[in-house]
Amino acid sequence: MPDPRPSWVPPDIDLSTATLARVYDYMLGGAHNFAVDRAVAERIERLVPGSTRTAWENRSFLRRAVRYCASHGVDQYLDIGSGIPTSGNVHEVARSLRPEARVVYVDIDPVAVIHSRSILADDELSGVVQGDLRAPEAILADPATQRLIDFERPVAVLLVALLHVIPDTDHPAQLLTRLTSHTGPGSLLAISHFGRNYGTAEQVQALIEWSRGTTTPMLVREPAEILALLGQFAPVPPGLVPVHEWRPDQDGPASTRSAGYAVVGRKG
Repeated sequence: MPDPRPSWVPPDIDLSTATLARVYDYMLGGAHNFAVDRAVAERIERLVPGSTRTAWENRSFLRRAVRYCASHGVDQYLDIGSGIPTSGNVHEVARSLRPEARVVYVDIDPVAVIHSRSILADDELSGVVQGDLRAPEAILADPATQRLIDFERPVAVLLVALLHVIPDTDHPAQLLTRLTSHTGPGSLLAISHFGRNYGTAEQVQALIEWSRGTTTPMLVREPAEILALLGQFAPVPPGLVPVHEWRPDQDGPASTRSAGYAVVGRKG
């Protein structure tokens, strides 16, 4: 039976259909998810044991990538597919190094947008856009983006665990070019992407087959295909590597499990 509708949930949100943002929220220990999202997360964990850990690894990569960007002077961030806010968000990490960092969070999920706007209501240096990567011009034209991001200066564009639900028929490389073509020299592009190193070949195929019955079917791209999405952004060391191997924290817990691939590219 679906969850009772909380007072903060608009009447047009379908509580019987899981969304990627809410499934991810549940895997990360969040509270802004419904029974259907929890059931999906638990089914994924059964299909590929350790999937919940990979959600945490993607979140850790996001934080490491933001620290890298901030350490290289970037103080503007565009986080596409940002999901439901959790501790250690982009603005918190960036401002630990760049106190005036500006952040625009973008997500297609209305629940993610509602909570982001509630949390950031008094934060003049952050904004929230309900948008879709497949309509990049609308993201760029949104008043929050226009107010906070100066595209003549370096910008960090973050696409963590998102592109594997954008099929080739939507031309993801073109979408990224349209999204980033106006960013200034020194801009950075951070990507993590589902890969065949997620589990065994059978587990990967089972997850792909299962996802075809959801609103966000997943696909695998080979490492060369992921690199091709970078366009004019050149990979910074260590290049494209398993998510947990991208500049791991030296004092953090060691991981030996790959969970897709991660890369950060720099615009010359």
